[in-house]
Amino acid sequence: MNFSVSAVLLYSIVGAVILVYAPFLVVGWARFQIGYDQSAPRAMFDQLPDYAKRATWAHQNCFEALTIYSAAALMAYVTGVESNWALICAIAFLISRLFYSVFYVLDIPLLRSLMFAVGSISGYVLFGLSLVAVNQL
Repeated sequence: MNFSVSAVLLYSIVGAVILVYAPFLVVGWARFQIGYDQSAPRAMFDQLPDYAKRATWAHQNCFEALTIYSAAALMAYVTGVESNWALICAIAFLISRLFYSVFYVLDIPLLRSLMFAVGSISGYVLFGLSLVAVNQL
């Protein structure tokens, strides 16, 4: 398959949205294990095992990262960025955010922080590429 950078940027946003819910699957499993209280699901947080609490925090952080990355990817898309750097950033963001959640759940803070940095830098590079592209129009 041969995707354009623009297509990869749009698909990466969809992928990022899906990745928001990956850690929540772990939370769902933990809730199932302790007995899901449908009338007060948020009150169950204190009863969750530590790995599920970390999965909840990873899930919440994914929303935060999604807002920044989506804006960066859409800026790159709208300004017509077609560089290999944009392609690398889109793929790096998805991979880093997947491993961010894995390392968060597994309680490996150094690698989690490294993945956070890679994901953040990916978004910021897309912002920079967009600003360069718009100044060339």
